Amino acid sequence: MAHFSGEDEVMLQAMLRQLFQSVKEKITGAPSLECAEEILLHLEETDENFHNYEFVKYLRQHICNTLGSMIEEEMGKWTSDQNQDEEFGYDTVVQHVTKRTQESKEYKEMMHSLKNIMMVVVESMINKFEEDEMRSQERQKKIQKEKSNSYCTDNCSDSDSSFNQSYKFCQGKLQLILDQLDPGQPKEVRYEALQTLCSAPPSDVLNCENWTTLCEKLTVSLSDPDPVFSDRILKFYAQTFTLSPLHMTKEIYTSLAKYLKLYFLSRENHIPTLSAGIDISNPNVICLLKKVRLLNEYQKEAPSFWIRHPEKYMEEIVENTLSLLSVKHDQSHLVSQKILDPIYFFALVDTKAVWFKKWMHAYYSRTAVLRLLEKKYKSLITTAVQQCVQYFELCEAMKADEILGHSKHCGNKQKTFYYSGQELQYIYFIHSLCLLGRLLIYTQGRRLFPIKLKNRKDLVSLTDLLVLFTQLICYSPSCPKMTSAAHLDNYSPGSMVTEVLRILCDQKECAVECLYNNTVIEALLQPIHNLMKGTKTAPNCSETALIHIADILARIASVEEGLTLLLYGENMNSSEEKSPTGAHIIAQFSKKLLDEDISIFSGSEMLPVVKGAFISVCRQIYGTCEGLQVLIPYSLHESIAKAWKKTSLLSERIPTPVKCLDSVSSVSQESQNIVAWEENLLDDLLNFAATPKGLLFLQRTGAINECVTFMFNQYAKKLQISRRKKFGYGVLVAQVASTAAGAIALQSSGFINGLITELWANLECGRDDVRVTHPRSTPVDPIDRSCQKSFLALVNLLPYPAVYELVGNQDLPNKAEYSLREVPTCVIDIIDRLIILNSEAKIRSLFNYEQSHIFGLRDFIIDGLSVERNHVLVRINFIGGPMERILPPRVLEKGDDPYPWPMFSSYPLPNCYLSEVTRNADLKKDSDLGKLLLCFKMSDKQTEWIENCRRQFCKMMKAKPDIISGSALLELLEKFVLHLSESASECYFPSVEYTATDANVKNESLSSVQQLGIKMTVRYGKFLSLLKDSAENDLTLVLKHCEKFLKQQQASIKSAFLCLQGTYAGHDWFVSSLFMIMLGDKEKTLRFLQHFSRLLTSAFLWLPRLHISRYLATDTIESGIHPVYFCSTHYIEMLLKVEVPLVFSAFHMSGFAPSQICLQWITQCFWNYLDWIEICHYIATCVFLGPDYQVYLCIAIFKHLQQDILQHTQTQDLQVFLKEEALHGFRVSDYLEYMEILEQNYRPVVLRDMRNVRVQST
Repeated sequence: MAHFSGEDEVMLQAMLRQLFQSVKEKITGAPSLECAEEILLHLEETDENFHNYEFVKYLRQHICNTLGSMIEEEMGKWTSDQNQDEEFGYDTVVQHVTKRTQESKEYKEMMHSLKNIMMVVVESMINKFEEDEMRSQERQKKIQKEKSNSYCTDNCSDSDSSFNQSYKFCQGKLQLILDQLDPGQPKEVRYEALQTLCSAPPSDVLNCENWTTLCEKLTVSLSDPDPVFSDRILKFYAQTFTLSPLHMTKEIYTSLAKYLKLYFLSRENHIPTLSAGIDISNPNVICLLKKVRLLNEYQKEAPSFWIRHPEKYMEEIVENTLSLLSVKHDQSHLVSQKILDPIYFFALVDTKAVWFKKWMHAYYSRTAVLRLLEKKYKSLITTAVQQCVQYFELCEAMKADEILGHSKHCGNKQKTFYYSGQELQYIYFIHSLCLLGRLLIYTQGRRLFPIKLKNRKDLVSLTDLLVLFTQLICYSPSCPKMTSAAHLDNYSPGSMVTEVLRILCDQKECAVECLYNNTVIEALLQPIHNLMKGTKTAPNCSETALIHIADILARIASVEEGLTLLLYGENMNSSEEKSPTGAHIIAQFSKKLLDEDISIFSGSEMLPVVKGAFISVCRQIYGTCEGLQVLIPYSLHESIAKAWKKTSLLSERIPTPVKCLDSVSSVSQESQNIVAWEENLLDDLLNFAATPKGLLFLQRTGAINECVTFMFNQYAKKLQISRRKKFGYGVLVAQVASTAAGAIALQSSGFINGLITELWANLECGRDDVRVTHPRSTPVDPIDRSCQKSFLALVNLLPYPAVYELVGNQDLPNKAEYSLREVPTCVIDIIDRLIILNSEAKIRSLFNYEQSHIFGLRDFIIDGLSVERNHVLVRINFIGGPMERILPPRVLEKGDDPYPWPMFSSYPLPNCYLSEVTRNADLKKDSDLGKLLLCFKMSDKQTEWIENCRRQFCKMMKAKPDIISGSALLELLEKFVLHLSESASECYFPSVEYTATDANVKNESLSSVQQLGIKMTVRYGKFLSLLKDSAENDLTLVLKHCEKFLKQQQASIKSAFLCLQGTYAGHDWFVSSLFMIMLGDKEKTLRFLQHFSRLLTSAFLWLPRLHISRYLATDTIESGIHPVYFCSTHYIEMLLKVEVPLVFSAFHMSGFAPSQICLQWITQCFWNYLDWIEICHYIATCVFLGPDYQVYLCIAIFKHLQQDILQHTQTQDLQVFLKEEALHGFRVSDYLEYMEILEQNYRPVVLRDMRNVRVQST
């Protein structure tokens, strides 16, 4: 830039001229100089051709030449200076380099040079502009002098400068046009004047002093009978709307609106009447509709830019519009002879009131609209409500033949240019419906109600209006008139009302106020009532209307408040509710539809769609724990399964289409419909798996394999369950995987294979969407982030029941060689290839040959992986709660010694991982023990004694919980359970005689899992100073006696499930816990268990107690699902949703089920999750206070963990956290009061269902 020549100056002038010419319209339309500057400053954001302008290209090249090398050097210096242990994003680098560049000497010199050059160029352009302008003025004076009695036409500018046009349209010319527009002038003169006006820049016209006079003249001219003249005025208006700023277009809009208002109020104009209808081929009607259409088009466009201008402009437009639409003719004669108001014509050009939708969208304009409606123009809302009421009364009064005749009349395609009075009323009704629907969304809009109508005594409330809407779905003609057959569905009354109600349902606050009340729900359900009762006087409710009703009900049921209303009504805590609630009616009707017990729809082609719509409503209900409880009596799973089996048989019988036959298309369509209905039914059945008890019902249908296969097919296509399921199949998969049958179904469907294949692909190749910016010098993460999602999906699939079913009794492949192309396909393969790396072949199959040699160079590599491995080895080899064992960290520390913890590679475990505090804990009797035991003195009244014991137990747990441990706990449990077992009212199971001795069971064998559990129990007991070295033999005998004792009460069953083949699959952690409580006393343990086995609590604390037990229903035994799962965890999920809703939502967002982790906690009696004293308190609490406390305790744990759960939901490792981490800081005694509150609220329901486990067969 040092050598700036004349050629450079000319080139820059041409570049700037091109830029200004391109943005001329934007700049000239700006109301002020500041606005013009803003437009130029933000040109890159608003102009898609910004980077194609030559001036922009010039600047970019100049910056690159001047500063490019410095920027590259700064970026290299920044990258090399950063700590390699930290990652910096692209935005951070840009910010740093930009700041350094702007502070540099080179940048300041460049800006100074550019400023000087541009000053020279701009000054030269201004001088040239002034010269051109002077020449132009002289030329204009010469022309004006020569032709003083004429006017000049609009010529092109003599200069390339866009600014030259501002001086072109002078005041004299505008006055001349005003004179020529006078009605007394010849037609040709007036036409030419309008042509000149349309050719001039609108901003020049509107900025003239005579603009107000011109505007009045144009308004008067709008009434000119000549359609050509009127069209030219409208063309000028349209051009002004398009090219001028708001403060100018506002005046045009106001003048047009006021003209139309006067036009409709004038008695001289021939406005059509309602009885005569509208003939849109009539020239007068055409002219009027053009004016209304122009006004309406501006109404729809104005909200996109009026926020950038003063509020008064917008308010003036709004007020003039509402004033026009509120125009009413005062008439005392019949309604059919009344003159049409402006609102009818607006409804014709904008049937769905799009203008009102756009005005109500933004708070800026919505506030003004609602304020004016409330203060001055409430009549507009009143007439809209009146129109809906009148249309409903018309439909209600019409007979079937009249409706049919009206439908045929509406469908006459020859009547293209004429709208009858009935059709106009219907179009106005649709406009009113859409306007009211949009109004109800907003709080201020709803406050306009109630409304007072003419000839109606009572006020119309919000509820009345919503009831009217729901009734319109059924009472309206099935074929309303619209302009073409293609719009019949879109503009039918049912479709339009449904569309409005959908919008209201999607706005929670609005739905709660408008829809969630018994009156509206009863109105929605009234057609169903009538159909089930077979009422002859009921309106002819079509299948389409029922589908619309089901759609609204499904949306209501998908929201918590709506679901509660359907389940319990508005008075959920009142015993006065006599009529069945909405959920019951919907379930009854759905069951009748499935069983084809409603004759009115027999043979209808739409019947499957109606069935599917109402089952979808039921699905929203039974997909929740509380909803399923209400719908259990209807056995919907059986009805749906029956319908699916029937449909499945039909799909197999469909003949193969043959070419050249007319029936090919019909057969193909029929087969598609049947397949779609079959998949819909499978989807309905699959949704039972959303809850633990629902999964039990699904398994009883025998369709679980087909449902899981359907789920996998949908998953493979990346399809969601339904539009109301937000987080995919995660929770369903977690629920299904919690049972043996579910695990087998997941494997046979290909689900597990697909996940493992995806996991392996991520391990081998990584993911394409992972961007690596700064790779770290040493690996610090035990798992790559790209693989974490796949691993978590696998974790969801592998709780203990699934693992046992999928890998039980199988050997590891342990191949001599693994091909690089050999991909794992099942769980056992993953264990073989990733976990148990016990051969060189496995190592080499995972790493390069050179990397494999590293394993032989030294014992341990201190990296993220070896740190994680050490953590896992310590965790799995030492049992203990959060205060009883010390686990090594999972990350390397900074400093000279990043990992001071010893590696655990051989026994014994290093002492640094053992908690000294716990190992030396004092377990002697407390001095207050005697006081506590006095509470157990027998009373004459058994019930009174039990309640007294429980009351004293709670008191002691709250005051001195540590007393309830050791020998004190032993004595308390022994005495309490003994007395309960001697009370017939407290015994749930019958007494079983057991006489086996140690000699009888000595030769019995225990499973390898049981044997491993015995060693772990003894090791833990010795650590706590509760057991001695000889305890292993005694515990073995106790477990053998237990198996023999329980076997006497088991049913004979043949099953393909491993878990049902023989004894309980897993270690009996409850018996091991009890053995430790009894301080290793074999006799006391067995005696206690025999007494305890008679109590209901034993069914839920002692899981092997009901393993293939004859006390369960046969179908429950065959399912392999334990009552702890389908009863306890079911209620845990149900209560969690109410008590700790954030945690419940976190589980769903994570694709994880609370039931799965709770089943794991309960199965292993909270070992490794709680300290020993808390485990004792858990057992004692459930024994003393009841088995339902098992549910309340889990809720208390989730409440305690809420913040941690929410945090790990964000980091997407919730499953790992809950399965691996101990329950830090949780004490049973701290939450006893909270659990007592839960008991008061939920015991009647929870305990009743627990007592029904023996007979719960549906």
